[in-house]
Amino acid sequence: MKTKLRRSGAKIMASLILLLGSLAYIMVLAVINGSLGFVAAMGVTIFGAAGVAKALGILGLCAEVPLAWGWIIGLAVGCGVVRGGLRYLEQYSNHYIAFKLLAVLRDKIFGALRVLCPAKLESKQKGSIIAMITSDIETLEVFYAHTISPICIAVLVSLAVFLFVGFVASWYLALVALAGFLVIGIAVPLVSSGKLKASGVNYRREFASFNAYFLDSIKGIKDIVLNNAEKDREAEVDRRSDILLQETKKMKRGITKASAATELLVTLFIAAALVVGILLVHLQLLDLGRMLIGVVTIFGSFGPVLAVSALPGNLTQTFASGDRVLDLLEEKPAVTPVRGGETFEYEDLNVRDLSFAYAGDAPVLKDVCMHAEKGEIVGIVGKSGCGKSTFLKLLLRFWEKDKGRIDYNGIDVDEIDSDDLLDNVTMVSQTTYLFDESIEDNLRIAKPDATQEELERACKMASVHDFIMTLPEGYKTQVGAMGDNLSAGEKQRIGLARAFLKGSQLILLDEPTSNVDSINEGMILKSLAEQKSKKSIILVSHRESTMAIADRIYRVDGGIMREA
Repeated sequence: MKTKLRRSGAKIMASLILLLGSLAYIMVLAVINGSLGFVAAMGVTIFGAAGVAKALGILGLCAEVPLAWGWIIGLAVGCGVVRGGLRYLEQYSNHYIAFKLLAVLRDKIFGALRVLCPAKLESKQKGSIIAMITSDIETLEVFYAHTISPICIAVLVSLAVFLFVGFVASWYLALVALAGFLVIGIAVPLVSSGKLKASGVNYRREFASFNAYFLDSIKGIKDIVLNNAEKDREAEVDRRSDILLQETKKMKRGITKASAATELLVTLFIAAALVVGILLVHLQLLDLGRMLIGVVTIFGSFGPVLAVSALPGNLTQTFASGDRVLDLLEEKPAVTPVRGGETFEYEDLNVRDLSFAYAGDAPVLKDVCMHAEKGEIVGIVGKSGCGKSTFLKLLLRFWEKDKGRIDYNGIDVDEIDSDDLLDNVTMVSQTTYLFDESIEDNLRIAKPDATQEELERACKMASVHDFIMTLPEGYKTQVGAMGDNLSAGEKQRIGLARAFLKGSQLILLDEPTSNVDSINEGMILKSLAEQKSKKSIILVSHRESTMAIADRIYRVDGGIMREA
C-alpha cells in the first residue's frame, strides 16, 4: 500500500514558514542579498558580452555599444567583487535563521513532550523520539537554509531577466527564457516531488525504526551477550539495515533521474534561445550585438531555477521530517494538564467505581473501589499484567479514567491542579532513571535546595546510604550514562530515596523491592513502616512477603480489585 504524507508539501512548507516569526526580516534580507548576488554574477557575463558587442560594432558588424571600454571592464570586475560579498551575506543570513530555528524547534519539541508525557513514553519507542530530536530536526536545516530564499530568489531573478532581455534584446528571446524558467523551476519540481514523495517518507520511517532498534540493542547489549543472542540480534540489525539501504537506493535513483532530466532541459532551452536569437538576426529583427547580450544573459540565468529544481531531492526527506515534527507539536495529550484547578493538602484517597481500558483494548480495570488514609500502608498484590501499575498511573492522571472517581480529600483528580497533584503524590516506578551526573545531583531532582543532612537521611531510609559511603567519592560519585555504574537494585533504592527526599504525603511504590535481595528488602520495608505515621504509602507488588507491613491488602485479578 502506498504511503502518503498526512499533509501536502505546501501545507508543511506553510507551517514551517510560520515558525519564522520575528526572524522573517532576516529571511527578507537573505532574499534581497541573494537576488542582487545572482544579478551581479550575471553582470560579469553580460558586460563581457557587451565588450564583444562593442568590438563587433567597431568592426561595423552591429550597432556600437555606447559604453567606454573602461566602464565595461570596471563594471564586469565590480560585479564579480560585489557577487562575493552578497553571496556571503545571503548564506550567513540563511544559516543564522536555520540554526536559530533549530534551537527553537528543539525547545518546542521538549515542551510538547512535557505536556504529552508520561503517557507518551508509555507507548512510543524512545529511539524514535531521539531520532526526531536529532536527525529530523537537522534535516529541517535544509529547508530553512536552502529552500525558502532560493525559491524567492528564483522568482525575483527570473522576472528581472525576463524584463531585461525583453527591453534590451527581444521579447521573443524573453519568452523563450520565461518558458525555460516555468518548466525547470515549477513543472520539473512538481513532477519530481510527486515521484519522490513516497520514497522520502519511507526512508525517514525506516531510518527512525532502525535508529530505535539500534539504540535498544546498544542499551541492552549486556542482556544480549548474557543470553547468547548476538547472532540473532545482528541478523535483525542487518535485515533492517538492508531495508534502509534499499529505500536509500530508491530515493537516490529518483533524485538522479530528476537531476538528469533537469540538465537536459536546461541544455534544450539554451539551444532554443540560441536558435531563436540567430533567426531574429537572420530576419533582421535584431542586430548581432543585442542578440549576444540577450542570449548570454539567458545562458547565465538558469542558476536560481536550477537550485529550485534540485530541491525535491532534499525536500522529500525534509517534508517527511517536517511532517513528523509537526505531528508531535500538534499531537493532543492523553490528558490535558489542569491549570488553576483545586489545591489540597493530602489527608485521604477514595476510589469509587473506577474503570479503564487502553484505546481499542479490553478493560484493564473494572469498577475498582479502594481507600487509603494518612498514617497507613495499603498493599496491592496480584500477578504481573493484572493492572496494578496502571492503577497507580491513573492515580497520577497519566490517562483519563473511563468512569468512576478518584478523590483526594473529596476532590476528583480531574479537578485538581496538575502541579499540586505532583507535589502531594510521588511515584517510584519499577525502573529508576538516573542522569549522567553525581548521585547527589540525581537526588536533588526531587528537592533542589536539600541540605546534605536531608540527602543522607533520605538515603538511610532507603537503605542506600551505607553503599554510597563505600564509593570513592561518596555522594559526589558519577553514576554514568543511564546509571550504568550502579546495579538495578542500587538504582531502585536511589529512586526510593528521591521519593523520601521530596516529602510528598502520598507515596506510590511500584514493586519497590523487585531488584533487591532479601536483606535490603527487609531494611526498606522497615523504613517504610517507620514512615507510615507521617504519610500514606500504597505498595504494589507481586510478592506476598512484601505485603507483611501493609495495614490493608487489596488483591487484583482480571482487572477486579477486592480487599483481602
